[in-house]
Amino acid sequence: MLMIMKKKSFWIAAVTTLACSLLGKYLALLPGFSLVGALVIALLAGMLMQTASPIIYASAEGIGFISNKFLRFGIILLGFRLNLYTLAESGVKTILLACLVVTGTILLTYWLCKKLGVEDKLAILTASGTGICGAAAVMGVSPQVKADRDDSVLAVAVVCILGTVFTLIEIGLKPLLGLTNQQFGVMTGASLHEIAHAVAAGGSAGTISLDASLITKLSRVILLAPVALFIGIWFQRKNTSGQKEKGKLPIPWFMGGFLLSSAIGSFLPIPDSVINWLVSAAYILLGMAMAALGMSVNFKVILERGGKVFLAAGISSIVLMLFSIGAAKLFF
Repeated sequence: MLMIMKKKSFWIAAVTTLACSLLGKYLALLPGFSLVGALVIALLAGMLMQTASPIIYASAEGIGFISNKFLRFGIILLGFRLNLYTLAESGVKTILLACLVVTGTILLTYWLCKKLGVEDKLAILTASGTGICGAAAVMGVSPQVKADRDDSVLAVAVVCILGTVFTLIEIGLKPLLGLTNQQFGVMTGASLHEIAHAVAAGGSAGTISLDASLITKLSRVILLAPVALFIGIWFQRKNTSGQKEKGKLPIPWFMGGFLLSSAIGSFLPIPDSVINWLVSAAYILLGMAMAALGMSVNFKVILERGGKVFLAAGISSIVLMLFSIGAAKLFF
């Protein structure tokens, strides 16, 4: 790690991706852009940087390092956002709903992708992003299945675009659903892909709805670590069946750090201001990783392979929304 930081390519990549990440952070504060989210804006900014080919060429080695290592650091710090006390107080119903949503959505999306002829790695990345927490889930699962950058970027694009579309749909449907503010918050937190989407939709109905949306969404987010571990083990066994030797068990150590930071933030008397700073730092690092991915994306691959993935994830998102509406009405 220290060796790469001595190279010029790293610092060119660091400055460039930091600029993209900060652009995403501050644009996401503006009306309209908040629906897209900071991470997606950083990804798009990274894609636009491909027009500056001398910068891309000079920072190639640094781009690879940032998209890999900074991603892991960001996910670890993101754990400070999860207060385990708050999740526990939300009750068994919320945790059970999160488990059903994550499991059912991943299985359905993966099955639909395979039926449409989507490759394994892209299918499981899209399913994870749709079922758990959007871009962060895609990037958390990517190392477990040794996905390439094109697959990761395509999966991120799919879940983020669909998440934005369904955010607008759910806000528009609220007057027609007959849900209380509490129920609407549960529904948005259970059905939308990114935390930013849940905040935007839940917040549109007031404080009660926003709180319910965040708690439900974070109940899904905390499942990222165990799901990533399970997917890694399953994918390894699936791809080594019939071989004499199996590869090393894909234990996601950075996911252990994610859970550890959640525990530290929940059980130790850390001031809210420090927690907020750590979470902000997490999103800066994740934004830099997303920008690095955007700087290395193959647009031809996305155009050629995107249609089937969008269709599968779109159908799955509709089913997820309908299930979430029913669960919110019946149990909350």
